[in-house]
Amino acid sequence: MEHYQLLKLAHSLPGILLLLGVLAHVLMLWKAARGGDAQVLQRKLARTRSISLPLLGLLALSLPVSGWWLVDLAGWPLGQTWLLASSLLFALLVIGGLLLSGRLTAWQALGETPAPARLMRFTAGYAGLILLVLLLILGLMGAKPA
Repeated sequence: MEHYQLLKLAHSLPGILLLLGVLAHVLMLWKAARGGDAQVLQRKLARTRSISLPLLGLLALSLPVSGWWLVDLAGWPLGQTWLLASSLLFALLVIGGLLLSGRLTAWQALGETPAPARLMRFTAGYAGLILLVLLLILGLMGAKPA
Protein backbone atom coordinates (compact mmCIF):
# COMPACT_ATOMS: atom_id res chain seq x y z
CA MET A 1 0.00 0.00 0.00
CA GLU A 2 1.27 3.42 -0.87
CA HIS A 3 2.47 5.60 2.03
CA TYR A 4 -0.11 8.31 1.31
CA GLN A 5 -3.00 5.83 1.19
CA LEU A 6 -1.92 4.26 4.48
CA LEU A 7 -1.75 7.67 6.14
CA LYS A 8 -5.15 8.55 4.66
CA LEU A 9 -6.59 5.42 6.24
CA ALA A 10 -4.84 6.24 9.55
CA HIS A 11 -6.44 9.69 9.42
CA SER A 12 -9.94 8.52 8.45
CA LEU A 13 -10.23 5.74 11.00
CA PRO A 14 -9.97 7.97 14.13
CA GLY A 15 -12.53 10.36 12.67
CA ILE A 16 -15.03 7.57 12.11
CA LEU A 17 -14.29 6.01 15.51
CA LEU A 18 -14.72 9.41 17.15
CA LEU A 19 -18.11 9.92 15.53
CA LEU A 20 -19.29 6.42 16.43
CA GLY A 21 -17.95 6.73 19.99
CA VAL A 22 -19.70 10.03 20.64
CA LEU A 23 -22.92 8.69 19.15
CA ALA A 24 -22.70 5.51 21.25
CA HIS A 25 -22.17 7.48 24.46
CA VAL A 26 -24.98 9.89 23.69
CA LEU A 27 -27.36 6.98 23.16
CA MET A 28 -26.06 5.11 26.22
CA LEU A 29 -26.49 8.10 28.54
CA TRP A 30 -29.87 9.01 27.04
CA LYS A 31 -31.11 5.45 27.58
CA ALA A 32 -29.77 5.38 31.16
CA ALA A 33 -31.34 8.77 31.95
CA ARG A 34 -34.71 7.67 30.59
CA GLY A 35 -34.52 4.39 32.51
CA GLY A 36 -34.79 6.22 35.83
CA ASP A 37 -32.26 4.09 37.74
CA ALA A 38 -29.86 6.61 39.29
CA GLN A 39 -27.18 4.00 40.10
CA VAL A 40 -27.00 2.81 36.50
CA LEU A 41 -26.81 6.39 35.29
CA GLN A 42 -24.02 7.24 37.74
CA ARG A 43 -22.07 4.14 36.70
CA LYS A 44 -22.39 5.06 33.01
CA LEU A 45 -21.45 8.69 33.69
CA ALA A 46 -18.38 7.56 35.62
CA ARG A 47 -17.35 5.23 32.79
CA THR A 48 -17.88 7.94 30.19
CA ARG A 49 -15.89 10.53 32.11
CA SER A 50 -13.01 8.31 33.28
CA ILE A 51 -12.38 6.04 30.30
CA SER A 52 -14.17 7.16 27.18
CA LEU A 53 -13.62 10.92 27.22
CA PRO A 54 -9.81 10.61 27.40
CA LEU A 55 -9.82 7.99 24.62
CA LEU A 56 -12.13 10.05 22.43
CA GLY A 57 -9.96 13.10 23.20
CA LEU A 58 -6.85 11.26 22.02
CA LEU A 59 -8.63 10.24 18.83
CA ALA A 60 -9.68 13.86 18.27
CA LEU A 61 -6.20 15.24 18.93
CA SER A 62 -4.63 12.77 16.50
CA LEU A 63 -6.69 14.20 13.64
CA PRO A 64 -4.88 17.55 13.20
CA VAL A 65 -1.48 15.83 13.30
CA SER A 66 -2.30 13.21 10.70
CA GLY A 67 -4.28 15.79 8.70
CA TRP A 68 -1.35 18.17 8.53
CA TRP A 69 0.89 15.29 7.48
CA LEU A 70 -1.54 14.36 4.70
CA VAL A 71 -1.74 17.95 3.47
CA ASP A 72 2.05 18.19 3.50
CA LEU A 73 2.44 14.95 1.54
CA ALA A 74 -0.17 16.02 -1.02
CA GLY A 75 1.45 19.44 -1.41
CA TRP A 76 -1.73 21.42 -0.77
CA PRO A 77 -1.41 24.95 0.57
CA LEU A 78 -2.79 25.42 4.09
CA GLY A 79 -4.84 28.42 2.95
CA GLN A 80 -7.44 26.41 1.06
CA THR A 81 -11.01 27.15 2.09
CA TRP A 82 -11.92 23.58 3.04
CA LEU A 83 -8.82 23.31 5.24
CA LEU A 84 -9.49 26.61 6.99
CA ALA A 85 -13.16 25.77 7.50
CA SER A 86 -12.36 22.35 8.91
CA SER A 87 -9.75 23.90 11.22
CA LEU A 88 -12.28 26.38 12.56
CA LEU A 89 -14.84 23.62 12.99
CA PHE A 90 -12.25 21.52 14.82
CA ALA A 91 -11.62 24.41 17.22
CA LEU A 92 -15.38 24.56 17.80
CA LEU A 93 -15.35 20.79 18.35
CA VAL A 94 -12.66 21.09 21.04
CA ILE A 95 -14.55 23.88 22.81
CA GLY A 96 -17.79 21.88 22.64
CA GLY A 97 -16.01 18.81 24.00
CA LEU A 98 -14.65 20.75 26.95
CA LEU A 99 -18.08 22.23 27.67
CA LEU A 100 -19.68 18.80 27.44
CA SER A 101 -17.10 17.39 29.82
CA GLY A 102 -17.96 20.13 32.31
CA ARG A 103 -21.69 19.40 32.03
CA LEU A 104 -21.06 15.67 32.54
CA THR A 105 -18.97 16.48 35.62
CA ALA A 106 -21.79 18.61 37.01
CA TRP A 107 -24.31 15.89 36.21
CA GLN A 108 -22.22 13.23 37.95
CA ALA A 109 -21.68 15.48 40.98
CA LEU A 110 -25.43 15.48 41.61
CA GLY A 111 -25.21 11.82 42.56
CA GLU A 112 -28.57 10.19 43.18
CA THR A 113 -30.58 13.41 42.85
CA PRO A 114 -32.29 13.96 39.49
CA ALA A 115 -30.61 16.37 37.13
CA PRO A 116 -32.32 19.73 36.56
CA ALA A 117 -33.92 20.20 33.16
CA ARG A 118 -31.52 23.04 32.33
CA LEU A 119 -28.48 20.80 32.88
CA MET A 120 -30.04 18.11 30.71
CA ARG A 121 -30.75 20.64 27.93
CA PHE A 122 -27.19 21.98 27.99
CA THR A 123 -25.73 18.47 27.97
CA ALA A 124 -27.93 17.42 25.07
CA GLY A 125 -27.17 20.67 23.23
CA TYR A 126 -23.41 20.23 23.56
CA ALA A 127 -23.63 16.59 22.48
CA GLY A 128 -25.75 17.58 19.47
CA LEU A 129 -23.32 20.36 18.58
CA ILE A 130 -20.40 17.93 18.73
CA LEU A 131 -22.18 15.43 16.49
CA LEU A 132 -23.13 18.15 14.00
CA VAL A 133 -19.60 19.56 13.88
CA LEU A 134 -18.12 16.09 13.43
CA LEU A 135 -20.48 15.43 10.53
CA LEU A 136 -19.60 18.79 8.96
CA ILE A 137 -15.87 18.09 9.26
CA LEU A 138 -16.28 14.62 7.76
CA GLY A 139 -18.32 16.17 4.95
CA LEU A 140 -15.60 18.72 4.24
CA MET A 141 -12.98 15.99 4.22
CA GLY A 142 -15.07 13.93 1.83
CA ALA A 143 -15.72 16.86 -0.51
CA LYS A 144 -12.09 18.02 -0.68
CA PRO A 145 -10.27 18.03 -4.00
CA ALA A 146 -8.74 14.73 -5.08
